[in-house]
Amino acid sequence: MIKLVGVNKIHQAGEVQTTALRQINLEILPGEYLAITGPSGCGKSTLLSLMGLLDVPDSGEYWFEGQNVAGWSESRLNQLRRGRIGFIFQSFNLIEELSVFENVELALEYTGTPAKERRERVATMLDKLGVAHRAGHRPSQLSGGQQQRVAIARALVAAPAVLLADEPTGNLDTAHGDEVMQLLRQINAEGTTVIMVTHSPEHALQASRVLRLLDGQLVHDAFQAAA
Repeated sequence: MIKLVGVNKIHQAGEVQTTALRQINLEILPGEYLAITGPSGCGKSTLLSLMGLLDVPDSGEYWFEGQNVAGWSESRLNQLRRGRIGFIFQSFNLIEELSVFENVELALEYTGTPAKERRERVATMLDKLGVAHRAGHRPSQLSGGQQQRVAIARALVAAPAVLLADEPTGNLDTAHGDEVMQLLRQINAEGTTVIMVTHSPEHALQASRVLRLLDGQLVHDAFQAAA
């Protein structure tokens, strides 16, 4: 599903160059549950951005579902990403001016899905995530755990092949964080490939495979029995 070959990424800030990723070789198969770990600044978020087609490598190959997308234009990447990749973030990224229902529906508005089907899919997903009773509320009227559930519903409503999660429990207390981790396990068990960036060793142990980055390099890649 995802394959990186000799991927390098350099960040430029004025005259200062920082190598964010160095010679990354990686293959991820459909249905895997992958945790990406490592200290702050090691390249985790950069790697996730590349996998999510939000950025492109400076050199190397990035194959997504059989296509080498390295060097593609932003518009082509956007078309490929739409409906195939879902994102959840620790900051939730919900739009306060929209209701919960509208926030989730937004993920379908650019996919050509008819309005009636959009409404049905949103209602089904909100019910599945346990926030259907909050459909008319604004994000600020929800708890942190509820906001993350809405964010997950938005990421999943288009039925993506891959779900990318960047510190999905970072802004949650322990109880709500555990709920989100349980949801990710369930989503993966239903067939969605899940790739999660986390600082939590405990949460990383719940994945079936763990990567560790250090100074932009892949220094550990191991399969494990999921908790």
